[in-house]
Amino acid sequence: MSPKRRRHRAPHARSVEVEERTSVGEGSASQRYAAYKEYARAATSLRARWVEGLSFTPDPFQIDALDAVEAGNSVLVAAPTGAGKTIVGQFGAYVAVQRGMRAFYTTPIKALSNQKYLELCELYGADNVGLATGDTSINSKAPVVVMTTEVCRNMIYAGAPLEDLGVVVLDEVHYLADKMRGPVWEEVIIHLPAHVAIIALSATVSNAEEFGAWIREVRSSCEIIVSEKRPVPLYQHMIVGEEIFDLYAPTGKGKLNPELVAATGDSGMRGGRGSRSWNRSPRVRRESRPSTLISLDRAHLLPAITFIFSRAGCEDAVRQVLLTRITLTTRSEAAAIERYVDEVIALIAPEDAVVLGVDAWKRGLM
Repeated sequence: MSPKRRRHRAPHARSVEVEERTSVGEGSASQRYAAYKEYARAATSLRARWVEGLSFTPDPFQIDALDAVEAGNSVLVAAPTGAGKTIVGQFGAYVAVQRGMRAFYTTPIKALSNQKYLELCELYGADNVGLATGDTSINSKAPVVVMTTEVCRNMIYAGAPLEDLGVVVLDEVHYLADKMRGPVWEEVIIHLPAHVAIIALSATVSNAEEFGAWIREVRSSCEIIVSEKRPVPLYQHMIVGEEIFDLYAPTGKGKLNPELVAATGDSGMRGGRGSRSWNRSPRVRRESRPSTLISLDRAHLLPAITFIFSRAGCEDAVRQVLLTRITLTTRSEAAAIERYVDEVIALIAPEDAVVLGVDAWKRGLM
């Protein structure tokens, strides 16, 4: 008797699959024998070896995804941020290398590629990991190469030899919905050689079943693994003036926080969870970046990440903060940063440092 799967319906018609297995020593004779065979198979699998090295016990959705990868299937893993999707991609690279193949780990932006490169170097050793981001190429012939998705697409179109490529990890695959950059992901999924398995990872793809079915149609196989368990709580706030308010009322049920409504000076604020419209009062001033930063600091919510979608915008944001003379480091921290930076920029010719604007960058970092 094969292991049973029980499908649990979750909100918004999305699904979480939980395995219900008969334990060794339980059930009828045939069930016990089947359970023993499954236990023996799992104990000698690549997944078992991989899991032994983890510092935690994988969740059911992770086990399902690891088994699908070991079986050679493409897989779409949709789970909230912090749920542990990355280990599925890491395992895919491990399986490929164990089988004498190579693995590509792709990300949408260079900064994330750099981060994943460092993580995988720590996991597999720097000699076994490469990096390719368009303007950077390190150990490009390594068994595992981290790259931006555009680089992967370009390699396919350039006719790069991919006979020894076993798996491609598409991190943040929800970028497929981006009208400007989405076609890159689409082209990679369609044009990769048929023997290459795809591991697609996303925290925010909303139509996992539909998307996974399309991958299955294009790639001939795709296991859809969905988990809605959120291990990292998500709290939403709004800043009005210099005060931070919870977006929703403490009782929940999608009601806006009455204190927030009162603070906006507009009792006509409308909508609940998912609503984006209200009548903004002219008395509510637009928040500046420095005042937002000060509010977050007072609420002990730093460090924080701000999404700015251009290099010029990032540089302008730093200038805004520098002009207000906000200091977010202690004197000892600033001194340590200065010493480190000075050691590095000592290798740069003075005229190049001027062109690069190193002094302004250093002040911002400090």
